[in-house]
Amino acid sequence: MSFGSVRCLIIRCSSNLSNFPGTVTPGIPGSFRSFCSKYSVTDLALNSVVKVFCRSTKSSVLQPWQKRLPHRSTGSGFVITGNKILTNAHVVADHTFVQVRKHGSPTKYTAKVQAMGHECDLAILVINSKKFWKDMKPLDLGDVPSLYETVSVVGYPQGGDNISITKGVVSRVEVTKYSHSQSKLLTTQIDAAINPGNSGGPVIMDNKVIGVAFQGLSRSQNTGYIIPTPVVNHFLTSVEENGQFVGFCSLGISCQHMENTHFRNHFKMGPKMTGIRIRKINRSSSAYNILKKDDILLAIDGVPIENDETVIFRKKERINFSHLVSMKKPGEKTLLKVLREGKKHEFNINITPVESLLPVYQFDKLPSYYIFAGFVFLPLTKPYLDCSYNMCDCALKHMPKKPGEQTVILSQVLEADVSVGYANLTDLQVKKVNGVQVENLKHLCQLIEGCCSEDLRLDLEGAFAITLNQNYAKNATAKILKRYGIPSAMSKDLRS
Repeated sequence: MSFGSVRCLIIRCSSNLSNFPGTVTPGIPGSFRSFCSKYSVTDLALNSVVKVFCRSTKSSVLQPWQKRLPHRSTGSGFVITGNKILTNAHVVADHTFVQVRKHGSPTKYTAKVQAMGHECDLAILVINSKKFWKDMKPLDLGDVPSLYETVSVVGYPQGGDNISITKGVVSRVEVTKYSHSQSKLLTTQIDAAINPGNSGGPVIMDNKVIGVAFQGLSRSQNTGYIIPTPVVNHFLTSVEENGQFVGFCSLGISCQHMENTHFRNHFKMGPKMTGIRIRKINRSSSAYNILKKDDILLAIDGVPIENDETVIFRKKERINFSHLVSMKKPGEKTLLKVLREGKKHEFNINITPVESLLPVYQFDKLPSYYIFAGFVFLPLTKPYLDCSYNMCDCALKHMPKKPGEQTVILSQVLEADVSVGYANLTDLQVKKVNGVQVENLKHLCQLIEGCCSEDLRLDLEGAFAITLNQNYAKNATAKILKRYGIPSAMSKDLRS
């Protein structure tokens, strides 16, 4: 699975496998015994690390009423406290059937996905079999390793079927983008040879897990990324307390650096004062009616923010300030220190997760759609943008004006007599229905289905418009659906 230059490390089943340098595969008695004598991590791995087999089916982005062909993939996982297995969310995303095999066993056991955290690319599996859990031992979670410390990556990468262990050194710790969800969270970079199939496997140091392998750079053989334990613990605690993962908190703000001296003076910042300028505030953020545009955010919970958005992490290390916010629980009090028109203010807010206007991922659920008279309407998402040739990513920067807001687009036109002359009006946002502003796809569906007038008018972006005879268009819908083999005029979520 590839996302630009960063790839998730999952194996799509294929016969085209090759050997990778730096991996040690059990099976050759001499070399393996030598390896075991040097690394106690091996004993931990054999009774804790498992291979995950997943059969999954994705929905079509452009034709959401259809499913793509099923495919198989493999990844890694490891046992944690409570008879649970931790793995990556992308290993079991859109799953229809999941199995797990432990080291030295030919048997695959059926697993159930108990919880998913797509933002942090983590998932919990459970197995209802006493036989599987016999002799299995949970791994303990450790701390974030220091730079240059040696770690061991354990898993089932491509190139073989048995467990594999590689060594590497911690290169950096910083906030970076997770390729599965596009979220920016704390990440540890290592120079171990992490390959497809390592996804979900533990990274061990001093007999404790210091992270979960999850992605690597496609153009680099020895650059891998792991999910560090603060993110892992946040996910596990959220699931334990809420029964499901509830997400990461955010201030929902867009900022500008304050590195220019004249710019700082303009906003009346003192010579020793540092911070960042607030450009935009998401309306769904708990900070929306508290913070203002042009406020200078100076500190969070007493931790000063530098002019480049960073805060102190460890000794001489710095990371993006967003890490402080993302590690908080929803509803937790957060103290913000702000400079506003030359005067300092302090605000206490209850921090919460913030929704974006355009979902950047869509896993484990059926996409929404609505069809009327052959016009196919969809909510705009990042996956749709990736498939469309006519739309730009600039839409991702827009913030919602109210909770539940969606950008609804006319995706395509299933041609028929009723839609003659409108076939080229695709990939356009639907602004209004009979003069009423469209809030989301369900609202558009209600406006069209509940239309009492004979004429139906849709106003699109670019000042384009569509007019239809309501009764004629409604009668034509059923015939068009039958002609194109579409089972329903709307997705299940719109029928409820």
